[in-house]
Parts: sequence; C-alpha cells; structure tokens
Amino acid sequence: METVDLAPYLRRIEFTGSLRPDLAMLTALHLAHATHIPFENLDVLLQRSIAIDLPSIEKKLIENRRGGYCFEQNTLFAAVLEQLGFSVKRLGARVLMGATEPRPRTHMLLLVTADREQWLSDVGFGGEGLLLPLRFRAGEEANSFGWKSRIIQQDNHYFLQSLRPEGWFTLYTFTLEEHFPIDYEVANHYTATHPDSHFTRMLIAQLPGTGQRVRLTNRRFTVETPTGLIEDREIPTDEELVDVLANNFGIALPQGTRFPIPMGPTREPRA
Repeated sequence: METVDLAPYLRRIEFTGSLRPDLAMLTALHLAHATHIPFENLDVLLQRSIAIDLPSIEKKLIENRRGGYCFEQNTLFAAVLEQLGFSVKRLGARVLMGATEPRPRTHMLLLVTADREQWLSDVGFGGEGLLLPLRFRAGEEANSFGWKSRIIQQDNHYFLQSLRPEGWFTLYTFTLEEHFPIDYEVANHYTATHPDSHFTRMLIAQLPGTGQRVRLTNRRFTVETPTGLIEDREIPTDEELVDVLANNFGIALPQGTRFPIPMGPTREPRA
C-alpha cells in the first residue's frame, strides 16, 4: 500500500481533529478536503498531462496547492483513509448530469466502512458533490448545511441525486463492482485527451462550501447558496480569469496564462 505524507496533507486541508478511524473523523476529514482542494481541469486545457499515480498527485494537490478532478482527488483521499485504518472500496460511475443516454464510466468514487456501516465518500465531484459522506442506504435523504442529496436504487444500479429547486437531479450512476488503478488509467486517458471529453473543451473550476458553491465554467462565474444564485457574471479577459482563480479557488497561475475558451452561455459539464 502506498502511503501519503500525512502532515502536509492535513495542513493543506487545515484539519486539526482526531485521527481515530471512526465516522466522526471520516466526516470531518471529508468536509475539510472537499472545501479546501478545488475541482479543476486547468492542466488539461493547458495541454499538460494528468498523472494519477500517488506521488504525482501529492506534488500537485498538496505541494503545489492546486486542485484536480476525481481520479486525483479520490485517489489521494482513498490512500489517506486506508493509511488511517479505514476499509475503502474504489468504484466507478457514469456521470449523467440529467442525461438519459449511456455515458462513459469516467468518475471515481469511494465506498468507505466506518462505525460498522458503509458510506459513499466522494471529494472529487466538484460543486454539486458531497460535502459529507452519505450513508449507503437507498432512499434515505441527507441534508448537509442546506444541500440535500440521496441515493436511489434500480436493480443493481445506484444513482446519486442532488435536490434542485425543480426537483431531484441525477448526478451519476454506479454499481458496486470494484475498480482498480488500470481502470482509472484508461478512463483518465479518455477524460484528459479525447476530443469528445468536456474536460478538453471547457474550463471548469468548482469549490463547494457549507454556505455557498463557487463555480467557473469557461468564463461564467457563479456563486450559489442552498436557496439560489447570488452572483452570475461573465469574466471578459484572461487576466481577470487568473485573478478569479486565485481569489476564489486558491489556484495561483502566472499572469499571462491564456485559456482557449469562448465567451457566452455554457452547458453543465459532464465527465
């Protein structure tokens, strides 16, 4: 089992609580990670390779204080949890974001055992993802600081849903088939390089929080609370994009960084 240098990781997410492997610690660690390390795909747009081996992830997300997407975030989180004594099962999901047609299995999520129960843990889905672990119990609704979510089941398929003003919205679907590093290598290659992948055609930076979700999709910057949008504006220049990324996501990029993205309306990204 590969190990993580825990002290820098805990400083990165500003975690100072107990490291006893129980539900209280899993919950606190999940919240700290989700609210401190942003979901982002900037390196894909800047034509840099995305390495998902643990040392590369540690260097990027911890040492360089960047964000990443699911394969980076949940690989790191799974390694931390196992090192702390949790049992972790790695899974794969098809991101739907409301779609009904089949989608590729390009999302990594975790099933973690704590206090003799299983919990869906996912720090790598971005703005509408989980702040806290979700008890793996179909039909049970959870309220995390005003954000509501649930798992529903159809045969051996499970669906993670988020409650929007218009009703329950399906984020992704998954089964309990265990996934392995090679599965994520293949999916990561598609996600980071294929011309049909949204990550190769769209800038995405998202950071969930207990009171608001902050998102940048191409040049559209939004801030949302559990009751609705409180800010929605276009960012006209790359210079301002760099400032927005630094001030709202903690992502420091050199001035002069240029992104090949358009102005105007954007669709919700799907992995």
